[in-house]
This record gives sequence, C-alpha cells and structure tokens, in this order.
Amino acid sequence: MARRLTAKGTATRQRIVEGAAEEIRERGATETTLDDIRARTATSKSQLFHYFPGGKEELLLAVARYEADRVLSDQQPHLGALTSWRAWWDWRDAVVDRYRAQGQRCPLGTLTSRLTQASPGAQAVTAELLASWEAQIAAGVRAMRDRGEIPPGVDAGRTAAALLAAIQGGVSILMSTGSLTHLEAALDLGIERLLGAPARSTD
Repeated sequence: MARRLTAKGTATRQRIVEGAAEEIRERGATETTLDDIRARTATSKSQLFHYFPGGKEELLLAVARYEADRVLSDQQPHLGALTSWRAWWDWRDAVVDRYRAQGQRCPLGTLTSRLTQASPGAQAVTAELLASWEAQIAAGVRAMRDRGEIPPGVDAGRTAAALLAAIQGGVSILMSTGSLTHLEAALDLGIERLLGAPARSTD
C-alpha cells in the first residue's frame, strides 16, 4: 500500500524528483549517483530512502514519470484544445519548440532504457504517455470532424496513431542527427495530408 504523505512530505519528495531530473539531464541516468542527487537536493541519505525505499531504481522511475508528464505539459494548452486549424498549427509549433529545447539527449528515453530490465514500471510509463498523447490528438480530430472541418469518414484513432508515429520517428532522427527537419516535415505533412487541412500560410 502506498504511503500517504503530508503536504510538506509531498513537496519534499517532488523537490527530490525535480532535482534528480535536472542532474540526470546533465549527466545521464547511468552516470548519476544517489550521492550526486543528494548533493544537488541537499537531502540526507535517510531522507532519500524515506521517500524512495526502493533506492535508485524507485527514484529513477519517479523521475521517468515526471519527464513523461513534462512531454505533455510542454504541449499545453494547445494539445488539449485542438478545435481549429490555428490551434493545430500552434500545437505543431509547441511540439517543435519542445524538442528544439531538448536537443539530442532525451531524458525520458535514457531513463526508460536504463530501467527496462530492472523495472516493469518503465514500460508502463511509456505506454501511459503514448496513450494519453494519442487520446488528446484523437479528441482534436473528432472536434474538427464534428465542426465539419474534415470529412466525416476520417478515423480519429488511426489518424492520431499515424501522427504520433510520425512525431516519434522525427524525434528519433533528431536524437541521431541533431536535425529538426524530419520532425517538422512529419508534423506539417501529417496535419495537411492526414487531416486534409489547408496548407499553412507563410504570410
């Protein structure tokens, strides 16, 4: 049974998670030690294990959930309100800006690959992220379909799945090459072709 924390305890745990996330972004999951995290967050060993009795693996999983939440929060409010073409293009820009800022190192990918063998929870984090992301895109497709902006026969679920797959492919190429070109092309053509959207104005 999960331990209930006081408001202060919840804040302290979150501070440790956020500090660990910053450390991992700089050093990488493999190189970061609990001593590094303790130093960064000014946390004692006993305090760290109080909030994360499973040690580093439990803390890394908490950081992975934090990073997964950031993937979606960085796309808001656009992702949650895809009800006009302007909103779709604003969302497109938010996605590109998010990955431009992230660069070639993906903290979530690093964490989940580090955790895969040791923690089945890592796969759940990724699955939950993709499911939520896809559901919000699909909701936007349905909204546009209901408004008559796209044909009634467009399958919201398949369209969202295709767009998400295109984004992930673009992100993978970004991580390999440092170039955003493929991610931008995937989003632009995905919105224009899959949804039948008008081409984006360059004015």
